[in-house]
Amino acid sequence: MPRRRSDGFVMISIIAERYNIHPQTLRLYEREGLIKPSRTAGNTRLYGEDEIRKLEMILTLTRDLGVNLAGVEIILNMRRKMEQMQAEVNQFMEYVKHELARGLGDWEQRLSTALVKSSPAELVRATPQTTVEQPADSTETSRRQRHEDHKAHEDHKGQQKLSS
Repeated sequence: MPRRRSDGFVMISIIAERYNIHPQTLRLYEREGLIKPSRTAGNTRLYGEDEIRKLEMILTLTRDLGVNLAGVEIILNMRRKMEQMQAEVNQFMEYVKHELARGLGDWEQRLSTALVKSSPAELVRATPQTTVEQPADSTETSRRQRHEDHKAHEDHKGQQKLSS
């Protein structure tokens, strides 16, 4: 890593030497908005960790992959947006974890003060599975049932006549 000042920043001449790049190229990257070095009171450019990492990415894209500066700008913007989205997802996940933990605490409190103490799993009603046996010949069964119904009806009529 390049020699650092006591405040952790590196001057432009050290960066140029370390990465074999002309200081004018670094100034061009700054004009294009690709990097934003800090400045001293005397207006000297100083590069911190974040800007050095960004410069390394720019050099990889341009030297190794042949990407032009317009492409580098697009890639850096997309990367920045992806990092923002990842931070938002992480923040949302922390919120969900917090809410779940709070919700479980509420359930535990409700269960501890319940009249009938049981776990939520015990409260879920399981419906018993019943199986209806089908006779081998359902036509014969329905005929037999109709015959029995008819016979019962006739018996009922007969009883009514006897009682009159």
